[in-house]
Amino acid sequence: MSDSSPLPPVRLHPEAELARDALSTPLLSRAARLARWAGPDTRVDAAGGLVDEQLPAAAAALGLSGDDAAACASEAWRVAVDTGLVEIADEEAGTVAAGEDLALLTGGSPRDVLGVWLGALETLLADASVPDLDGLVEAMDDGGRVDLSELDWDPEAEAEFLDGVLGNLYLLTVSEDGPGGSPVPLPALAASMLVPTDMTEPSNDVLEEVSEAMMRLDDQFRLLEPVGLVEYQPVDEALMTDADEEPAVPVDETDVSRYGMVRLTPLGLYGVRARLLEAGFQAPAVGDLADKGADALLDGAASFGHTAAQAEIEQWLARREPLAAARELLAAARGGDAGAPLRRLRCQQALSLVGAEAEPALREVLDDAELGGLARVWLTERQAADVPAPSEKMIFWLTIDTVAAQLAAEGNSEELRALVQGLAAQHGGFFEAAWRVDHPATADVLEAMGRLHPDKKIAKQARKAAFKARSQRGD
Repeated sequence: MSDSSPLPPVRLHPEAELARDALSTPLLSRAARLARWAGPDTRVDAAGGLVDEQLPAAAAALGLSGDDAAACASEAWRVAVDTGLVEIADEEAGTVAAGEDLALLTGGSPRDVLGVWLGALETLLADASVPDLDGLVEAMDDGGRVDLSELDWDPEAEAEFLDGVLGNLYLLTVSEDGPGGSPVPLPALAASMLVPTDMTEPSNDVLEEVSEAMMRLDDQFRLLEPVGLVEYQPVDEALMTDADEEPAVPVDETDVSRYGMVRLTPLGLYGVRARLLEAGFQAPAVGDLADKGADALLDGAASFGHTAAQAEIEQWLARREPLAAARELLAAARGGDAGAPLRRLRCQQALSLVGAEAEPALREVLDDAELGGLARVWLTERQAADVPAPSEKMIFWLTIDTVAAQLAAEGNSEELRALVQGLAAQHGGFFEAAWRVDHPATADVLEAMGRLHPDKKIAKQARKAAFKARSQRGD
C-alpha cells in the first residue's frame, strides 16, 4: 500500500458500541480484573511481570484452570501493566498499585476506553512478532542471551510483515469490490503479501513461502483473537500429518476454509485504521465530512466508491435543510478543473436524495452553462412543471461532462463501455458535433471513446474527433 493516496473509506461502528466491544474482549477484561485483584501483597519481578508464586492465585482470580492458565494470567497481567491499569509502586520492593487508567474503563469516555484497548493491541502485536519460546530457548547462549542470527529472526521485518498483512486485510474489508465483512481465506491473505502481481503461475519456491507464512499467521491470529482484533477459524490440524510440516496451499476451493479463515471485527477495523493513521496513511472514515462544507464533501467523496459516497452524502444531508444544502452543493459543483466533472457527478448523487423542497435551487441554475443540464434532469425526473427544453449545445456539454466523470470514477469499466456504445448508436453525427463542445475534457473523452468502442470504424471516428478537438483548443 502507498501512504500517499487515500484508502477507501471505512464504515466504523459508533464509538460507544466499539468501547463496549473492547471492554468485553477476553484479554482487556482479564487485565482489568487483575488490576482490581492486585493488592499490597502482590509481587512483581524486575520486568514488571507477576512472580511465579503469584500466578496460580492470579489464574484463580480469572477463573482459569488447565495447563495454560498461568500463561494466560501472565499475559493479562502484562497487558494491565503496559496499558496503565496497574503501576509499579516500588520497583525495588516489587510492589504494585492501581494505575490511573483503570478508572477510565468505568468512568472515562468511549474514546478513553478505546485508547486503553489500543494499548493492549500494541502489546499483543509485539508478542505476535516474537518467535515461539522453544526457538528462543534454542537460540540462547550460556549467558542467557538470545543470538538473533541463530534464531533466523528479524524483529523489524517480522513486524512489518504482520503490519502489511493487517493492512491488506483492512483494504480487502473496506474496498467495495472486496469481501466486506466476510472472512478471507488465510492462503489468499498470505499470497497477497508474497506472490508478485505479474506472476501468473506461482513458482514452487513462492508456494513454499506462502505455506510457511500461513503457519506463522495461524499462530499470530490465534494470539490476536482474544484482544478482539479478528475472528479466526484456525488451520485444520488434520491437514498436517507431521508436526513440523506446513500444509500445502489449497487448490480446491471447496475446502479452502480448512486452511484458515480470518476477518477483522468492527473493533479490529477501528484498531487497524488507528494504526494506519499513525503510520501516515490517509484512511478516511464515512462521516468525516459530515460537518464540513459542500466543497469538501464533493472533493472528498469524489474518490469514494458509489456506496461509500452515498453513505457519506446521507450523513452530510442529515445535518442540513434541503434547500440550503442544494444551493451549497450546486455552488461547489462549478468549475473547469480536472476534478470538476466528478464533483458534479457526486453533486447529482447528493441531489437525488433531496426532496421537492430543493426545487427553487435547481431552477436558479437553469441558465448556468455548467449546471443547467443536471438541473433539467433533476426537475424532469420529479415531473416538475414548466421545465425548459435543453439546447443541443447543453445536451452535448452534459454528455461530455458525464462521460468525463465516469472515466474519473470507474476507469474503463463495462458500464462505461455500454454508455459509449449507446451514445454512438443513438446519434449518427455524434462525433462531428462532439468535438466542437467547449468543455475542458472534450478531447480526453473522445480519445477514451475511441479506445473503448469495439467497432473499429466508430473508434477511428472518435480518435479523429479527438484530434480536431485538440487542434481547436491549440493543444
